[in-house]
Amino acid sequence: MTDITAPDALLLLSSHCPHCPTVLAGLAELVKQGAIGRLEVVNLERHPEVARRYGVRSVPWVRIGPLQLTGLHSQAELAEWARKAASPEGLRDWIVERMTGGDVQAVVAAVRRDPAVLDAVIDLLAEPDAEITTRIGIGVVMEALEGSELLRSRIDRLGELTRHDHPAVRTDACHYLSLSHDPAARPWLERCLQDADPGVREVAEEGLAALDGRD
Repeated sequence: MTDITAPDALLLLSSHCPHCPTVLAGLAELVKQGAIGRLEVVNLERHPEVARRYGVRSVPWVRIGPLQLTGLHSQAELAEWARKAASPEGLRDWIVERMTGGDVQAVVAAVRRDPAVLDAVIDLLAEPDAEITTRIGIGVVMEALEGSELLRSRIDRLGELTRHDHPAVRTDACHYLSLSHDPAARPWLERCLQDADPGVREVAEEGLAALDGRD
């Protein structure tokens, strides 16, 4: 019986791509095995509008669940990502890999498709030992969501991080709260005016000033 949690997949390819047949064969086998629930394949030479919709510039391009992959991947690699697509740990691994590899926009796109990806990004924010490329990537994602309903819906989650033990996490949380442009962020920022760390207090003051300018 097929696992109902098996993710669906989308493959974008072209007729002249040397790597696309390998990826297509790997994904098709995973469908037969039940590791992927459904596979949609689009030839971009016949449907270039799909490339524009997803911002795709090269093929093969694969989305497994919320996870986006580009380039040649073996069946074993695709199977591993299919397994990870259904777990928080796997989603975290994918986000870190994209950020450290310089493909933060893939994370931004995934966040816009699936709000659960934003929750995983916020979980990463709570890791003070995360690599600098990851923390920079988190900032890119948050700035892309500035003023959005999606970011406003996570005010309380970010607010809780203003109570984190590590001042760097509290500082970042204050900054991202201000990007919400929402008065609901004010109580969290006001509380941080009493923070023991001067950097946190400074960013909280700046955040409140930014909110005042938008009220």
